[in-house]
Amino acid sequence: MDEERSLSLVQLMTNEGLVPSTEEEDKRRNVIQKLKEIVLAWVKRVAWQRRLPKEQIAETHATILTYGSYGLGVHGSESDIDALCLGPEFATMAEDFFVVLHNMLKSRPEVSEIHCVKDAKVPLMRFKFDGILIDLPYACLHVLSVPENVDVLNPFFLRDLDETSWKSLSGVRANKCILQLLPDLEKFQSVLRCIKLWAKRRGVYGNLHGFLGGVHLAILVAHVCQNHPKGSLNTLVANFFKTYAYWPWPTPVMLQDPMLPAAGYPSETRSLMPIRLPCSPHEYCHSNITRSTFYKIRTEFLRGHNTTRDLMRPDFDWHFLFEPFPYSKKFARFVKVYLSASNQDELGDWVGWVKSRFRSLILKLEEVQGLCDPNPTEYIDVDVTEPHIVFYWGLQPGRTNLLDIVAVEKDFLKNIHNGFQGSPGRMELLVVQASQLSKSSQLDSGSGRRTKACWKNLDYNRPRIPVYSQHLPNYIIGYVDAKADSKYPSAGG
Repeated sequence: MDEERSLSLVQLMTNEGLVPSTEEEDKRRNVIQKLKEIVLAWVKRVAWQRRLPKEQIAETHATILTYGSYGLGVHGSESDIDALCLGPEFATMAEDFFVVLHNMLKSRPEVSEIHCVKDAKVPLMRFKFDGILIDLPYACLHVLSVPENVDVLNPFFLRDLDETSWKSLSGVRANKCILQLLPDLEKFQSVLRCIKLWAKRRGVYGNLHGFLGGVHLAILVAHVCQNHPKGSLNTLVANFFKTYAYWPWPTPVMLQDPMLPAAGYPSETRSLMPIRLPCSPHEYCHSNITRSTFYKIRTEFLRGHNTTRDLMRPDFDWHFLFEPFPYSKKFARFVKVYLSASNQDELGDWVGWVKSRFRSLILKLEEVQGLCDPNPTEYIDVDVTEPHIVFYWGLQPGRTNLLDIVAVEKDFLKNIHNGFQGSPGRMELLVVQASQLSKSSQLDSGSGRRTKACWKNLDYNRPRIPVYSQHLPNYIIGYVDAKADSKYPSAGG
C-alpha cells in the first residue's frame, strides 16, 4: 500500500503537468547552450575592446550556470530559467553586461521582451529566449578567464568579490551545496515538486508576500530527505509535514554538512522562521515573513500533517492535501489591492515595483487591524477594460471592524512612490465583504495568475544615445536611454 500511495502521488504530479516532456527538456537545454555561445562571443568582444593581447583573447572565457528550480531539476513545463552569467574581472556590469551583452541579446531573433532590472537586490536582465523566460544576473570573478565547469564553492574563485557579485552567486552556490548533500536526488526532486504544488495551492508560496520562496522549500525538503535517507516518496511527504508542524521556531533549519560545524555560530534572531543557507554558516535565506504569514504557514503545516499522518487508511486521497485554500469561506472581509496602468508594459513595471514593497503594507495592516492573509494569487476583473491586476487579502476579525483603509492607503502610497523611476500607475485599497466579491474572481479555484516581480524604464520613443568605449577611442559599444543613470546606464528596454 505504501508503494501504491507513492505511485498515485507520482501520477498526480504527471496529471498536474509538473513534469516537463522530453521535447520541453530538449528545448531548455538548447536555450542554455545558445546562451553559453552568446556569452562566449560577448567576453571575447569585451576582451578585444580592452585591447588585450590576441593570445589572451583566444583563451578568455565566460560561462552560464543555472540555478533555482531548473538547476535543481524540479521545473515544470511553464517554469522560467534562472541562469547566472559569470565573467572575468575586466568585464564590468554597468558597461559590458548591461550595454554590450544587452545589445547582443537584443539583436538575436530568438530574444524578445528584454529589459534590465537594476533596482533589485540582485540586478539582472530579464528576457524571453525562444519563448522561455530567462532571469540573468551577473557575477564578476577575479580571474582573466572563467572555465566552463567553474567550481563556485572553490575559495579561489570567490576571493575579493564585490557585494553584488556575491549576492548573485548565492543562488548557484546554495543549489550546488543542496545537490551535494542529498542522499537521493530523484526522491528529493519528487518531494519538492509535491511541496511546491501544495504551497501554491494553499497560498503559502511567494517571498514578496511574506511566504516561502523556492530556496526556502528546497532546504526544508532537503533537511527531511537527509533525516530519512531510505524513506519512500509517500513517507518523505508525510515526514515533511510532521517535522515542520512541530518545529520549535525560531530554531533555525540547517542541513547536515560534514564540512561545516553544526554549532558555534550565532543564530539568526531577526527572522521568525530562520533557514540557513548551506555551505555558508553565517548566511540565512532572505525572508519577508511577518506575524500574519508565520501564523498561516504554521497552520498549513499542521493541516498537512493531519492530512498525511494516516496514509494507510482506505479512504485516503492525495487530492485533499492539494485542495485550493478556501478564501471566501475563511474570511468575511478582504482588502482589495487594485493596481492599474495605461498599458500592459507599464502595468508589468508597476505591479512588480508595488509587490516588492508589499511587506510594508502587510506590517501596516497588522499594526492597525491584526492578522491578515496576503493571498499571493493575482486576479483579473473581467468587467474592467483598463490593464489591471487585483489582489484579495483576507482580514481576520481584528480589534475593530472599522479599518481606516484611507490612512493605510495614504501611508503605502508614500512608500511606493519613493524611488520608482518609471511611469507610476494607480493603486487603490478597498475593504470588501466576501458577499461583494465578483464571481469572476474565483478566489477558491487556485486558477489565478502568477507573474514575476519586474520593473523597468521602457519607452521606445525616447531618444537613444551611443555609449563609447572607455578603452577604444570613438568606438561605440551600444546605445542607451538619453536619460540614463551615469552609474548603471539603462540599456533602453
